[in-house]
Amino acid sequence: MLQVPFIRENKTLVIKRLAVKNVEASEIINTVIELDEERRALQTKLDNTLAESNTLSKEIGELFKSGQKEKATLLKEKTSNLKETSKQLTDDLTTKSSALKALLFQIPNIPHESVPMGNSEEDNEEIFTEGIIPKLHEGALPHWELAKKYDIIDFELGNKITGAGFPVYKGKGARLQRALITFFLDQNIAAGYTEYQLPHLINEASGIGTGQLPDKEGQMYHVTEDNLYLIPTAEVPGTNIFRNVLLNETDFPIGITGYTPCFRREAGSYGAHVRGLNRLHQFDKVEIIRVEHPDNSYNALDQMVEHVKTILRALKLPYRILRLCGGDVSFASALTYDFEVFSTAQDRWLEISSISNFETFQANRLKLRYKNSHGKNELAHTLNGSALALPRVLAGILENYQTEKGIVIPEVLVPYTGFNIID
Repeated sequence: MLQVPFIRENKTLVIKRLAVKNVEASEIINTVIELDEERRALQTKLDNTLAESNTLSKEIGELFKSGQKEKATLLKEKTSNLKETSKQLTDDLTTKSSALKALLFQIPNIPHESVPMGNSEEDNEEIFTEGIIPKLHEGALPHWELAKKYDIIDFELGNKITGAGFPVYKGKGARLQRALITFFLDQNIAAGYTEYQLPHLINEASGIGTGQLPDKEGQMYHVTEDNLYLIPTAEVPGTNIFRNVLLNETDFPIGITGYTPCFRREAGSYGAHVRGLNRLHQFDKVEIIRVEHPDNSYNALDQMVEHVKTILRALKLPYRILRLCGGDVSFASALTYDFEVFSTAQDRWLEISSISNFETFQANRLKLRYKNSHGKNELAHTLNGSALALPRVLAGILENYQTEKGIVIPEVLVPYTGFNIID
């Protein structure tokens, strides 16, 4: 959530930068400023009314002490009127503040100056590529056919148990999935991230804190009786560890990692681009989260990008990095880099990680602050990224490592799987 003082002082800049996200923000920004002026005027009236009431209360006490009962009684009538006025002002202030907050929740984060203009993923900028795309044998299969051939993932069984988008991993498929989770966690821990085991359900306040609520509840599975939500990513419970927390500058940097299943009510569509593991309603992901001093957050973002590179190099998967355009950057993000692995059997790039800097946007919602060297409380910066999302990494491994004899396991994973081929 953007801060009102920032909007007031940088109105033109905010409108201009939100246009990069294809948001015409003039009307809502003007309304925010007007509401804030009205709110501040009400607050001033309320403060003056309460101050006057307190002054009169002291005066009444002195008058009673000195025996001036009649004067004191007259003043009591005045304080009674002031109390009614202050109650009305308080109600008006609450209404105005709620309206202002509701508007602020609708305004996306402003994008970083490096975010390019664009409307969709076609306008994203490729900034880095690495790895050799393998040449597969004749008759190479996409991963959903390989899963069936080697009996390692059962999509039909998942459909029977739950529905489309909930696969069942079996035998060596399940062991490979578990190996990837452990490998990712070990890599993150070695890079300085502290492992957490996080809840898989969150309350409403947690969803608001990271920007999934109040206007995106349709994208999450909702347990209505308890008003809890299944997490769309470990980012949500992980970042909410720091909700309503006041840090010291010496606490930075903070880095955590955690594995969770993720649940997303994405709109269904058909075709090869969403077949198999390409789009799921439940999937596994290992996340990295950073809480940083504002002066270091973009350096931290670069470090996160470099870290994910090392994981993909270890897996020897061909990948590229995209800087997302304004139309593809998420509501809460200021700058996002997407990693995509090349699927040789599908002849297409598959997104496997998004790494984002939210600057103060989430911290303002979370009330996540730190005490600076001058003793003043300021908002921290939050960042998060996938390291990594499993379904498409697994799809990339199955497709790129397939041979006529079976699917070779990446060398770095063999100590985790206990086998070196699926045949």
